[in-house]
Amino acid sequence: MLAELLVAMETRGKSLSGRNTTDCRVMMDFHRRTGDFPPKPTLSSRLVFQDCPPYDKGAFRIEIIFPAEYPFKPPKISFKTKIYHPNIDEKGQVCLPIISVENWKPATRTLQVIQCLIALVNTPQPEHPLRTDLAEEYTKDRAKFMKNAEEFTKKHSEKRPVD
Repeated sequence: MLAELLVAMETRGKSLSGRNTTDCRVMMDFHRRTGDFPPKPTLSSRLVFQDCPPYDKGAFRIEIIFPAEYPFKPPKISFKTKIYHPNIDEKGQVCLPIISVENWKPATRTLQVIQCLIALVNTPQPEHPLRTDLAEEYTKDRAKFMKNAEEFTKKHSEKRPVD
């Protein structure tokens, strides 16, 4: 399995009849993933556990924020755990084409977005960097990049849960 996902949903306590399109879509995506319905979701926090070096030494907390216009506007994703990656900046912002305004499609499911995020983390795209120094290192000296990313992961990531 590429990743395990732990979901924590925040709620606002509205009744089912008070749910908007965003809530219903997030709920349906959640139901397809877990077989259960969450209460009114406004924010989803997940832990992404990478099974590929150099990120397999820790866990990374991400935050997915669904705008009120979702699914017509894409969710916003940010890393809350520091990560040494050319497509994720120091603030945790992610360069992920599937959620860019020009590429977003309302039919895109949350799980598809997460799968694309996992693929991006596992296979950096140095041609679309947010951190040019890391993209250059990744391109010119892959062994050095992998060593630095592994050390950074050991120092800054969250502990992996015990299976």
